[in-house]
Amino acid sequence: MHSRPASKRFSARLVLIHLLLILTTCSCFAQESSSKSDNNNTASAPSGPSAALRDALSAACRHSEKDFAAFLTARNRDSFSRMTPATRLSLMKRFVLLDDSGKPSASVNPAGRPIVRCETPIGAAEIQIGGTDLQDNLAFLPVEVRDATDTVGGNVIHIRMGLVLENREWKLLSIGLVLLDLPALEVEWDTAEIGNNEQAAIEAVRRIAKAAEAYRRTYTHLPESLANLGPPLHGPPNGEAAALLDPDLSTGIKSGYTFRYVIRGGVSVGIAAKFEIAATPSTYGRTGRRSFFLDADGKVHSADHQGAVGSEADPKIE
Repeated sequence: MHSRPASKRFSARLVLIHLLLILTTCSCFAQESSSKSDNNNTASAPSGPSAALRDALSAACRHSEKDFAAFLTARNRDSFSRMTPATRLSLMKRFVLLDDSGKPSASVNPAGRPIVRCETPIGAAEIQIGGTDLQDNLAFLPVEVRDATDTVGGNVIHIRMGLVLENREWKLLSIGLVLLDLPALEVEWDTAEIGNNEQAAIEAVRRIAKAAEAYRRTYTHLPESLANLGPPLHGPPNGEAAALLDPDLSTGIKSGYTFRYVIRGGVSVGIAAKFEIAATPSTYGRTGRRSFFLDADGKVHSADHQGAVGSEADPKIE
């Protein structure tokens, strides 16, 4: 992907927006309408819809889950919090049509309307927000998304974004003619990530095993827990926090899976001791289906245990 010109990479991102356009509008509108604010005086809102959309796009560019969630309706925000990290990231990418996390910058055009530029290591997008069409507590804004190097407008994507006034703040409501209804999509999106989550779990199990052996070589015994393999809060690596795993994996939860590390083969953690590692879906059927088990000889096994821990009796993964 990185070898293609930036304009072609950007054009490929257009495919992503169609993944969002699979909602059913009638039922979703009824659900969202119940969450609108009763206050139709938009002048009293702390910020206008164009500013809210600008800030939401900037948060999506940065891949900032916390900031982006602030621009979701209460119903969508709850659903967003239940999604896997990969699914939340995928959603934010669709708003700027770029894969990598970027650095946003905001400016205004001669008419005073916002422009958001999202600069990433592999390319940049420029998003221009047009004039607001206010309809009571709804606002609709035309948006143009283009590769930042496209100065002649040869590859511009036109989208109409909708926002709703909820509790005196503007929240994302629709993309084009389709309402943003995350509860209707969260299960489907999570399920679509199962294959990626399972592959990431296999790699994580092997990474934990390598980290445990590296710890043993350095400190002459096995770590007592995954926490011993994580980064220290302060100072250099040590026996309590050896900085051999990233912070998420050292807590035992990552990419929709929960990891367990157990020492076997002795009452102490000496050289003769061995260990086993188990990985199970955090939410069976949504974040993963297969359970993974690394035995004391370093072989990884896999089977569907309905979310329960696997064993060395399961088929091996070569």
